[in-house]
Amino acid sequence: MTIPTVKLNDGNEIPQLGYGVFRVPPADTERAVSEALEVGYRHIDTAAIYGNEEGVGAAIATSGLARDELYITTKLWNDRHDGEEPHAAIRESLDKLGLEKVDLYLVHWPTPAADNYLHAWEKMIEIRDAGLTRSIGVSNHLVPHLEKIVQATGVVPAVDQIELHPAYQQRDVTDWAAAHDVRIEAWGPLGQGKYDLFGESAVADAAAAHGVTPAQVVIRWHLQQGIIVFAKSNSRERMAENVDVFGFELTAAEVAAIDALDRGQRVGGDPDTARF
Repeated sequence: MTIPTVKLNDGNEIPQLGYGVFRVPPADTERAVSEALEVGYRHIDTAAIYGNEEGVGAAIATSGLARDELYITTKLWNDRHDGEEPHAAIRESLDKLGLEKVDLYLVHWPTPAADNYLHAWEKMIEIRDAGLTRSIGVSNHLVPHLEKIVQATGVVPAVDQIELHPAYQQRDVTDWAAAHDVRIEAWGPLGQGKYDLFGESAVADAAAAHGVTPAQVVIRWHLQQGIIVFAKSNSRERMAENVDVFGFELTAAEVAAIDALDRGQRVGGDPDTARF
């Protein structure tokens, strides 16, 4: 199985399907990531605030995989935007991961109340230029946040990782991203179990038609729109199921039916007001 890649606006390529370790307990992370790599994932998404970068690093070290076979993302936390803190933060993350550089480094949240995400973005550019990451991007940034950093620096993020699932599709952000050649990454792509996504007829009917699970249908819906997606599971069986989504294709009508589920139903924090 080969997971397709998509090209970023800086010329680098990124695997379109990855394994995220949000809320994977630190003590369980090495096992979970090792199993994810064994079933075929090559893109691992972590963050400093998750507290499990060491576990990711341990799994990488024992995987036997060459570094250039892996794509590793981590993120700058909100209390480290000021001064030279972003530089210190990436070096701490690299030490925990056991890497000389990551493939993608993201500003985790804009936290506009602190009004320092532009400074954080300026430091991300320095971090990229210092060779500590191949690509830089943002997470949870809405259109005003994106416009501010691009207008000030002229540097467009490679990706914006946002909450995105059938009930919350953020068309304003995805349209802006498409117009500016920014790739969208979806976190919480299955709605984090906070509503009955799999009970929706658009999802259930497509699953029955293709002989796959509702989760596989929703992951496939993301992929067919060019979205980079992370479906989290601590179960090896579910990991294997979530990556086994390249043997079928949703019809245009099935995609449209899932598109129609959008109702502005956020299940995570609001980037305009979230403070951590």
